[in-house]
Amino acid sequence: MFGKKNHRKFQSGPRELVVDRKPKSPVSEHFRTIRTNITYSNIDNPVKSVLFTSATPNAGKSTVAANVAVAYAQAGKNTLLIDGDLRRPTTHYTFEMQNVRGLSTAIINELPLNEVTRESGIENLDVITSGPIPPNPSELLSSKKMNLFMKMVTDHYDMVIIDSPPALAVTDSQVLSQLTDATILVTNVDDNNRDSILQAKELMEKADANIIGVVLNNKKMDNKKDSYYYYYGSE
Repeated sequence: MFGKKNHRKFQSGPRELVVDRKPKSPVSEHFRTIRTNITYSNIDNPVKSVLFTSATPNAGKSTVAANVAVAYAQAGKNTLLIDGDLRRPTTHYTFEMQNVRGLSTAIINELPLNEVTRESGIENLDVITSGPIPPNPSELLSSKKMNLFMKMVTDHYDMVIIDSPPALAVTDSQVLSQLTDATILVTNVDDNNRDSILQAKELMEKADANIIGVVLNNKKMDNKKDSYYYYYGSE
C-alpha cells in the first residue's frame, strides 16, 4: 500500500459503501459471502483479479464492485479497485476523489503505480480511478501497455477488482476479461432481463472469460428498507 491510511466512513448515497458504513448489516454479510465464494471458486489456482460487469447500464455493478473490494480489504487483503469503465466512470464519485489521473493516464503515459494510486480512506484498500476519458477506450484496454500494467498490479496486490462497462454496450468488458482471473455478472432484479444476461454471458464466454457467478442486485429483504446482493454460481 502507498502511505498511511486515514480511515473515514463514507456517507449514504446512490453508490453507498455499505460494507464500510454498516459492516454488521445483513447487506454487508452478503458482500462477504461474495468474497468467500470468489476465494473458493478455484482452490488450486487462487483468484487474484476479478472483473465486474453487467449486461446493461444501471445494474449496480460499480456499487457491487466497490463493496466487494471493501470486503476484501476488511479481511486484511492488500486490495486495489480499478475503474476500468473509461466511458462512464463512477469510482471517483464513490470515493469522493478527483479524476485528473488514473487508468487512462497510467497506460498512455506509462506512469509509475504510485502516481495513479489513491488512498481510499479504508485500511488495505487503494483505488485507481479511470482518469480522463480517452477517445479510444477499447484500443487502450487491449494494448500491450495495459497487459503490462495488469501484471504489475497483480504482482503488487493480493486482490485486484475491476469495474467495467456493460457487456452488451461495448467490447471493453470482453477485452478486460482476458486480463483477469475471473468475471462476475451483475444484474438488477427489477430489470427482469434474463435474456440480456444470457446474451452477455455468451459474449463474455466467446472472449474466454472465466465467469464464476452472477450477483442478483437490489432484491428486497422482507420488512427491510435495505436491499441485498445474492451470489450464486454460474452453472
